[in-house]
Amino acid sequence: MKKIKIAITGIGNCASSLIQGIEYYKNDKMREPIGLMHRELGGYRPGDIEVVAAFDIDARKVGKDVSEAIFAPPNCTTVFCPEIPAMGVKVKMGKLLDGVSGHMKNYDEKYTFVPAKEPDSTKEEIVEELKSSGAEMLLNYLPVGSEKAVRFYAECALEAGIGFINNMPVFIASNEAWAKRFEEKKLPIIGDDIKAQLGATITHRILADLFEKRGVKLDRTYQLNTGGNTDFLNMLNQDRLASKRESKTEAVQSVLSQKLEEENIHIGPSDYVPWQKDNKVCFLRMEGKLFGDVPMNLELRLSVEDSPNSAGVVIDAIRCCKLALDRGIGGVLYSPASYFMKHPAIQYPDGEAYSRTEEFIAGSRER
Repeated sequence: MKKIKIAITGIGNCASSLIQGIEYYKNDKMREPIGLMHRELGGYRPGDIEVVAAFDIDARKVGKDVSEAIFAPPNCTTVFCPEIPAMGVKVKMGKLLDGVSGHMKNYDEKYTFVPAKEPDSTKEEIVEELKSSGAEMLLNYLPVGSEKAVRFYAECALEAGIGFINNMPVFIASNEAWAKRFEEKKLPIIGDDIKAQLGATITHRILADLFEKRGVKLDRTYQLNTGGNTDFLNMLNQDRLASKRESKTEAVQSVLSQKLEEENIHIGPSDYVPWQKDNKVCFLRMEGKLFGDVPMNLELRLSVEDSPNSAGVVIDAIRCCKLALDRGIGGVLYSPASYFMKHPAIQYPDGEAYSRTEEFIAGSRER
C-alpha cells in the first residue's frame, strides 16, 4: 500500500502526538492496537502516513527535522514514543499573521513561543513547498483565534491542489463559500474543530442525548475546562474564543430536541493552570427533572491528556481524506466530518454519524 503524504502547519502538542502515534503503531503486529478506532481503514494503517512538509513560527522548531521539532519547547505533551527516526523533513518558516495572541509575550518563553528570526514565508513559497514535497493534504493545527492565518493556509491548500483537514475552530468546511471552492476544485476537506477520542464535548453530547432518550428534561448545564498547554494559555484572551465557544456549544445543543436558552448553557475553556501541562480536566454539571418533575443533577470530572486524545481521531480523518482522493471525491466529506469534528457542516446524532462514516469507509456512501 502506498504512503499517505501529509503536510502540517503548527508543530505543537497535537502534531507531536500524531507523529508519535504514526511511529508507535507502525509495528502494530507486535502489539494490540489499543487506542485506535480503526486498525485498518480502507486498506491504510497508521504507519502508512508520512509527513513530507511542516510549517511553524517558533525559533526552536524552524529549521529542525520534524522528528526533533515535535519535542521542542513549549511542547509538553506525554512522550509515549520517544524514538522517532529522522524524517529528512525540516520545519519551514510559516506565516505569522494572527497566529499568536499579544498577551503571550508576557509569559516565560518555556510556556509560549520564541519568534523565529527568519522572515515569514510568502504564499508562493508555501504553495511551492506543498507541491514539491508531494503532500496530498494539509493539516491545520494553528492556535484558536487564528482567523486570518487559517484562511491563509486554506488558500495555500487550494492553490497547491491538495486536501485540507481543519482541526481547529475557524469555520472553513462549515462555511458554504469555502466548501464550494474545495468542491469546485475536486479537493476533499474535513472540518471544523477536532472532536477528541473521548473528551469533554463527546462525553457531554452522549449524556445530553441520554437525557433526551430517557425522558429527562435538561434545564441547565455547564462544561468548565482547565489545562496547562499553550492552547489554554492562548485562550486566556477572550477575544480569540468566539468561534471556540460556538463550536463546543453547538456540538451539545445539536443533540437536544429543544435548545437551551443562552443563560442556561455555558461551555468553554475556563482557566490556564501551568502545572497541568497537556492534561485537560473537565468539570461537567447537568441539572434536570425526572418523572413527576422531581429534580436531579449530575456532576462529572474527566481528566485526559489533551493532545493524544485528538490524535486518535485525526489519524482516521487523514485516512478518510485519502480515500476521498483515491476515489476522486471533492468538497466537504459530510459523514466523516460529522463524526470527527465539533462543528461540521451538517450535525448528525453520534450513532448516525458513526454509521454514515462506516458506510463512507466501505464505499457505499460517497461523502
